[in-house]
Amino acid sequence: MNSDEKEDCECAPPQAETSPAGGTHREYEEPEIANPEASRMKRAAAKHLIERYYHQLTEGCGNESCSNSWCASSVGFNRMDNNAAAVKALELYKVNAKLCDPHPSKKVTASAYLGSSAHSNSACSNSQLNHKDSHSVRDNFKDVNYLTEEKVYEILDICGEQEDYSPLIRVIGRVFSSAEGLVQSFRRSKPHTKEELKSLQGKDEDKDEDEKEAAACSATAMEEDSPASSSSARLGEGSSGENEVQRLSPDELSVDIDAVRRVYERLLSNEKIEAAFLNALVYLSPNVECDLTYHNVYSRDPNYLNLFIIVMENSNLHSPEYLEIALPQFCKAMSKLPLPAQAKLAGLWSHYSAEQIRRMVETFQQLITYKVISNEFNSRNLVNDDDAVVASTKCLKIVYYANVLGGDLDMEHNEEEDEEPIPESSELTLQELLGEERRNKKGPRVDPLETELGIRTNDCRRPLISFEEFVNEPLNEVLEMDKDYTFFKVETENKFSFMTCPFILNAVTKNLGLYYDNRIRMYSERRITVLYSLVQGQQLNPYLRLKVRRDHIIDDALVRLEMIAMENPADLKKQLYVEFEGEQGVDEGGVSKEFFQLVVEEIFNPDIGMFRYDEHTKLFWFNPSSFENEGQYTLIGIVLGLAIYNNCILDVHFPMVVYRKLMGKKGTFRDLADANPVLHQSLKELMEYEGSVEEDMMITFQISHTDLFGNPLMHDLRENGDKIPVTNDNRKEFVAQYAEYMLNKSVEKQFKAFRRGFHMVTNESPLKYLFRPEEIELLICGSRNLDFLALEETTEYDGGYNRDSRIIKEFWETLHSFGEEQKRFFLQFTTGTDRAPVGGLGKLKMIIAKNGPDTDRLPTSHTCFNVLLLPEYSCREKLKERLLKAITYAKGFGML
Repeated sequence: MNSDEKEDCECAPPQAETSPAGGTHREYEEPEIANPEASRMKRAAAKHLIERYYHQLTEGCGNESCSNSWCASSVGFNRMDNNAAAVKALELYKVNAKLCDPHPSKKVTASAYLGSSAHSNSACSNSQLNHKDSHSVRDNFKDVNYLTEEKVYEILDICGEQEDYSPLIRVIGRVFSSAEGLVQSFRRSKPHTKEELKSLQGKDEDKDEDEKEAAACSATAMEEDSPASSSSARLGEGSSGENEVQRLSPDELSVDIDAVRRVYERLLSNEKIEAAFLNALVYLSPNVECDLTYHNVYSRDPNYLNLFIIVMENSNLHSPEYLEIALPQFCKAMSKLPLPAQAKLAGLWSHYSAEQIRRMVETFQQLITYKVISNEFNSRNLVNDDDAVVASTKCLKIVYYANVLGGDLDMEHNEEEDEEPIPESSELTLQELLGEERRNKKGPRVDPLETELGIRTNDCRRPLISFEEFVNEPLNEVLEMDKDYTFFKVETENKFSFMTCPFILNAVTKNLGLYYDNRIRMYSERRITVLYSLVQGQQLNPYLRLKVRRDHIIDDALVRLEMIAMENPADLKKQLYVEFEGEQGVDEGGVSKEFFQLVVEEIFNPDIGMFRYDEHTKLFWFNPSSFENEGQYTLIGIVLGLAIYNNCILDVHFPMVVYRKLMGKKGTFRDLADANPVLHQSLKELMEYEGSVEEDMMITFQISHTDLFGNPLMHDLRENGDKIPVTNDNRKEFVAQYAEYMLNKSVEKQFKAFRRGFHMVTNESPLKYLFRPEEIELLICGSRNLDFLALEETTEYDGGYNRDSRIIKEFWETLHSFGEEQKRFFLQFTTGTDRAPVGGLGKLKMIIAKNGPDTDRLPTSHTCFNVLLLPEYSCREKLKERLLKAITYAKGFGML
């Protein structure tokens, strides 16, 4: 290679230049694990050759009579865009295609972009740019290997004067396609002198004062002469410039993020410059992925995260040009970050504003939606196998936890764990029978990133942006939940489960995942029972059977459940089978629904005194002075757990703080807003009072409240509380302790027993992992919004009826004319509950079947299967009269 040809390469080390273009460069591709230095040099050489192929495809060699079909200068060459050229360059490198020698007319231009180490030294000897000669301008920028805001503006101004932005485009291409260049760019540092700023570009400490300026410009050339010039080596060992950068704490940015945003805002308005960012990202991403996968680069230089921070500030990442190649490749690289790096990145992003977090969320969501819509995913072509969707979901998880960290956190008020462990089954498990350990003893699943960050989603009272913005509906529509659940349980590295990122799933999808988990656990318990009966020779009992009298439902049910909880709690995880004494109904789901409905009505009857009813909020709360023992509250917790486990909806009215407490968080002052709004408002006014609290209000740390019978009860929030006045200084403590007593201490025994019963059923379930407190309420209580138009759209017909049948049209007209209470009666009659399932009535699969010709018989229903048997009444008036009578007086089960 002659001296002129050397000008065509800036980023290749001298070792690469000894290879002629004809073909011996292929030897660099062979790895030498025993000699890492040689391996790094060969990698740099390969990088250089790919760049030469790229510029041959985009700019050509300059020879108009060139015969190389893969040269832009050849006759008949079909021009391609930059993305296609980048891909083709890689292909040409792999097949050792021909490389043209630069034509004399092209050498100056080629050297301006790539440069050579020889010309670097000569060009850097003059620090002032020649504004009259564009070639001189280009030569003076070839030493720029990282950027600062000032340097970008300097180059931009000069290019503006010359009306030629190609030097800036090439500088951006060089820096933004280089991991080491990007990591060193836009550093936030303490103020420096002029000499120190020069030293940040590569000062050699052994140079004297007269040689400082030349040393600053020739740093890159000197580094290229060193065999340890690869990205991983430089980033791992640091540079002299990096030593000058202000040392920042782990949660602080070492990037001047405001400078990066200003630079992007100014440059992205130019289409040609924007294309440079796109092309650079295509080139950068595979190298970053390689660094993270094979070179463990982050452990040697935590500042490697800078490049992700800088790239993610590009506000055009969600544009169509990036969605095809650049952004998927970058997401794939980011998903390779080790767990500590993901945690640190989440911590850094947690300092961003809500709008900045939302922009990043929209970027990843745009990519997921684009990939989902542009592909036909089904049971054979799973969305779980799409690398771009999986990688962007993993990246979205980092932003999700940044959103949690940056929100309003409450990490102190945690419920204490149960002192006594939940008793395990006295029977042998299937694994123990086969000589294996019980798998679930490791406890419920916890997200590794949560563990690394030391937080839980439930610690966040109010995130920066709402959790709903992380849900991707198109993804939920194509997700095969049965397959995804399998991947979730198997936990293999080869298959990704979206259940490991529950924030992206809606409540309906997560409920389906929970349904599969519950059903598989039921079948597992059934198999264990069969095997146990064979081994022990005892009576086979594969179901949780409850035989109850309708008039004594509480006594019968709670006594039976108490016996099961004491003798063998594992039976609670069997499928529930309810039988009402004296009735013929077979429980395929509908009988269980009515059982739960009746139990809840009895338990929450104010006359029993276990719960207090607030007329203002229409909510129930634990009665601290109840005469019932703790066992009764444990059994109520079991009933609630069984309802979730058996996919039944309950008409339960608890404030949200109950579900937060079930998920491990104590109640605080802000929870009083829905649990006891009158008390909350009083305490809020106390906190905001501007006068003297002690003199004007004359209250102490002794509070009074009434029991169920209206008798006053006194309680000291502090020792001798009646003698401690509340003042402006201690009123915050008074409010906190007041809320602590009302929501936690006063009902501690009752709630612990209630939670213990709930966990007896759900302790091995992914319930806590998948759902937030508000979603737990939705699981238990169903949706309060009854959209009968959505129900009409999804209803199916059988026995000769169809959507256009006269009787069907009259039926829906009649039903829509009913009042709210009558509609709830209809739901209770048809489905066994008056609540809509998770996702609304549109998710309820109801069937209306023909039950003979006109007759005086009433309509009937199979609540187990949501089937309404409707005779073909002769007129609408008769239909309405018969239907109202059926739904108003419906109680009990019979056999048809």
